[in-house]
Amino acid sequence: MSKRSVTEVVSTADGQAFYKVSGSGVRREATTEDGMGEFEDAWEDEIEEDEDVVDAEGLQEDGMDLDEVLPAIEESEEPSAAPIIFIPGTHTLAEDEVLEPDESVYVMRHSTGVDWPCLSFDVLRDNLGEERQRFPHTVWIVTGTQADAAKNNEIVVYKMSSLHKTQKSGEESDSDDDEEDDALDEDPIIEYRSVPHLGGVNRVRAQPLPSSEPLPPPTQPYHVASWSETGKVYIWDVRPLIESLETPGYSLVKSRSSKPVFTIDAHGQAEGFAMDWASSGASSIRLLTGDINSKIFLTTSTVSGFSVLSQPFTSHTSSVEDIQWSPAEPTVFGSCSADRTVQIWDVRSKGRKSVAGIDPAHESDVNVISWNKGTSYLLVSGGDEGVIKVWDLRNVQKKGTSSPTPVPIASFNWHNGPITSLEWHPNDSSTFAASSADNIVSLWDLAVEQDDDEMNETSDTKDIPPQLLFNHHQKDVKELHWHPQIPGAVISTGADGFDVFSTIAT
Repeated sequence: MSKRSVTEVVSTADGQAFYKVSGSGVRREATTEDGMGEFEDAWEDEIEEDEDVVDAEGLQEDGMDLDEVLPAIEESEEPSAAPIIFIPGTHTLAEDEVLEPDESVYVMRHSTGVDWPCLSFDVLRDNLGEERQRFPHTVWIVTGTQADAAKNNEIVVYKMSSLHKTQKSGEESDSDDDEEDDALDEDPIIEYRSVPHLGGVNRVRAQPLPSSEPLPPPTQPYHVASWSETGKVYIWDVRPLIESLETPGYSLVKSRSSKPVFTIDAHGQAEGFAMDWASSGASSIRLLTGDINSKIFLTTSTVSGFSVLSQPFTSHTSSVEDIQWSPAEPTVFGSCSADRTVQIWDVRSKGRKSVAGIDPAHESDVNVISWNKGTSYLLVSGGDEGVIKVWDLRNVQKKGTSSPTPVPIASFNWHNGPITSLEWHPNDSSTFAASSADNIVSLWDLAVEQDDDEMNETSDTKDIPPQLLFNHHQKDVKELHWHPQIPGAVISTGADGFDVFSTIAT
């Protein structure tokens, strides 16, 4: 992968997404912009001290007498104070301080509220084109709720349209008629369709569809799987929900959309979070699900429907937190666990045991992993201790050998809370995004190298990793995904709803 100098990207010191502002600061008095300067009495009358002071514009009715005037307010030549850049780990917020986003570092930034928190979501493919750059954008996602009662939960398909480019203050308008819509900064339009879901939704994953193929016609299914807190895994067909949002007057067939097409009962009453679809055709669907009892089950599709293999994969000794199919080998997948390990599996191996692993991978629970689609031997993992590690899978320990524990090729101890989500950029094999319980979404580029000759370090920025491109703040952020059809666009979910943004750093 090519390497770029750290000065060629937006550093956190210059492109930090948020400033610190006081929530109770005293507002500075407005200065007068009158450019007259000091007023002189044209008639050289003496000013009598015992007369009342009148405004400079308050002349007598004859327009000639002016006994006394206010002195001109001289404009201060001192520049306004520069905003304080908030650096996590270096700065802390006082009780009367809040974070204010710097819109100049965003290409697009929108936030949407929700009725109930959505801890997981996935991006749905659409027919609007690949690598699209022109604003306004439209995105489709599927999510599940964490409502106050199990019976109140839903699977929801959202259509977010009119996602305009961020309008920056002082930005010159573009005279090109084709770009006029890009400069608008309007509120997005949010539409949705939902179906009931029993139990809170721990994780949602959509069936991957090939980028070279359009969205399936309405008569064919588009499958989405949901992990319920009840211990069930449901497979849904969300294609009718998409069509009802896309086609005016479309009538939903409740028998097709309101109930799951298949329910996985193999986990018993053990809930789980780990889940991933294999990138395969519609005629050969494979879904992996892992639970808190360390078991992983494989569900496959047949001509008559879905089938669950009865024997689970059982090399983990604690809760399975995340699963990822290999992007290069259709029978290989990876998993991570609260047992602090990352395991590599091959579904063809007998005994349903892992064939290689990293033990230990982190000092505490390994919460999430992501397998690089462009460089298939790279895997990134995030731990409960807040550390992100990048692994070369060519160095992992094969089971039954005495090879040493592999060392990560990169390790970042930047976040101050557990890592909650990780994902490689779909088209740039050196870039990934992470989210953490410290309310930060971070963007990283492994191709960036430290350049001591060009870096102008200060006491605040010297500890920032050069690979860190950007920080975005979101309350209780839980999960993020890159949009595969809109370059550089990131969608994340937190306590208050969804953020959709892209930055000048990507």
